[in-house]
Amino acid sequence: MTEEPTSGTVVGDTGVRGLDARTSEPAWEHEEYHGRPVSWVAVTIIIIGFLIGGIALPVGPSWVLFWVGAALVVLGSIFAASIRIMDDWY
Repeated sequence: MTEEPTSGTVVGDTGVRGLDARTSEPAWEHEEYHGRPVSWVAVTIIIIGFLIGGIALPVGPSWVLFWVGAALVVLGSIFAASIRIMDDWY
């Protein structure tokens, strides 16, 4: 019958360097990556569209200005998809 390990006993393979070896980088240590400049252009277009559409409603409502803002959001989203903006995620 095998004895059960007591408190403080390490069971299993601890590797060549023992418990001091790092198996991976800590979550807080990673290369900083803020996206490509073209991705920020797409995001800026979308934000400007939201701002125009959002301002158009309380000041009038100016429906033409609202739809211009909505069109900018749609065009910015299509542009963002065409440049594969989601590939910028780490």
